[in-house]
Order: sequence, then C-alpha cells, then structure tokens
Amino acid sequence: MSTLTPALTVFLLVFAALLGLVIGSFLNVVVYRVPAGIPLTRESRCPSCDAPVRPWQNVPLVSWLLLRGRCASCGAAISARYPLIELATGLAFLAVVWASLGSATAPWPATILQTVAFLYLTAISIALALIDADTRRLPNVIVLPAYAVLAALFTASCVFGAPWESLLRAAIGGIALFAFYAVLRLTRPGGMGGGDVKLAGVLGIALGWLGWGTLVVGAFAAFVLGGLMAVVLLFTRRAGRKTAIPFGPWMLAGAWVGIFAGETVARWYVGMLVIG
Repeated sequence: MSTLTPALTVFLLVFAALLGLVIGSFLNVVVYRVPAGIPLTRESRCPSCDAPVRPWQNVPLVSWLLLRGRCASCGAAISARYPLIELATGLAFLAVVWASLGSATAPWPATILQTVAFLYLTAISIALALIDADTRRLPNVIVLPAYAVLAALFTASCVFGAPWESLLRAAIGGIALFAFYAVLRLTRPGGMGGGDVKLAGVLGIALGWLGWGTLVVGAFAAFVLGGLMAVVLLFTRRAGRKTAIPFGPWMLAGAWVGIFAGETVARWYVGMLVIG
C-alpha cells in the first residue's frame, strides 16, 4: 500500500464500500428471485401490495432508514435482512480491497484484475450462502458461470504480470477440490449435494490461486466450521442427528478463512511441527 498516496487509498476504499452497498442491493434481488424463477429484469415491487419501488425508495441502506423499514405505499414492514445484506456486502468489499492493496506485489493491472475476481467471489458467496440456507440449493445459474469468470480474470491477470504458476495452482486447486467433494458424495450418498461438488471446484480455483496453504486451510476450515455448527444445533436441540444442514455456507465461510488467513495459519502450523 506504500506505493499509493493516502488520498488515493481512501478514495479506493470508499469506492469499494459504496460499490458493495449497490451490489448488496442487487444481491437482495438475486437471493429472492433466482430460487423462485423470477426474471432479474422485472421491476422491483412491494411483495405485499405489488406497488412499484421507485428509484428513491431503492437507495441502499438510506431508503430503508428513511422509510423506517416500511413500504411507502402500504406501510407493510420491510425485513431488516435487506439493509443488513447491503451493509455486509459493503463491508466485505471494503475488506477485500483493503487486503488487495496491502498485499499487492504484481503490476497494478494484474492486481486490479485479481481484486475484481475476488470481489466477484465475494458477491456470489453472499448470494449462494443465503440461497442455500433458505432453500438447500446452490443454483447452477450462479455457480457454473463462476468457473469461466474466475478463469478469465486470473488468466488476464497473468497476461499483465501475475505469476503463471498461480494460474496453474488455481487449476490444480479447482480439480483437486472438485474431485475430493465428488468422492465424498459417492462414498456418502446424501451427505453432499451436486451443488456442493460444483461449488468446491470454484472455491478450489480461488484458493489455489493464492497458495497451497490457502487451499488446504480453506478446504479444512469448511469442515471445522460446519462441524462446530452441527454440534451447537444438536446441543440446543434445534437439529437432530438426521437433520439435513446446508453445507454450502460453511464451504464459503471456510474458503474466506483461507483467503484472509490461510497462508498465516499454514506457516504457523508448519512451524509448530518443526518445533515439535
């Protein structure tokens, strides 16, 4: 980050946060409409009175606060989930850009392309986690295009100066994680869904791009987080031993643990083994 002036750094971070708020507003639409099969191009309407949502009523965070969480036409309550998703996406975009600026080693065009790839991953991670939690589905229309998008952005990043070995590692990571989840699905029918297997390949590409430690930690963290949540649900009697728990959100959470802390955790673990 030392190569950027403080003013430019602040501008990029503010821009990232504002962009995240806008994308978060769009993700609210995606999360509701994709599982329901509703076209994304249809104008937004109140689910209670079907009145169209005017542009000034659709400003991220601000409109919900000004309207006090209610429809301007009929007064029906608007779930706080909408502004929370917008806020979470804004903060997530801010964190990704901050991390990218702080760890940039490749030429700036390559760094920008890599950052765009992880911002895209951020957006689909939020959408997929919420959809899977709501419907136990990971829609192909979101998962499958991610292979092409990440491949294109990472390849372009290499063209502009990022190491080509990162792209090779990303390809290996995608194949390895896809194969691992496919084996799990074959050996434990019902334990993993086809959507989990396809999502694993996408996450493997992103994790592999950053490093072997990131890949291993990100993959392992999914099972740790999912296992901990299962234990909590069992002890609180909110789930039984045969209750189906969506694993997609934990795959995504684990991947982001790997993205932000994978190499650090991997070095610490290897250091502990050496000391031991």
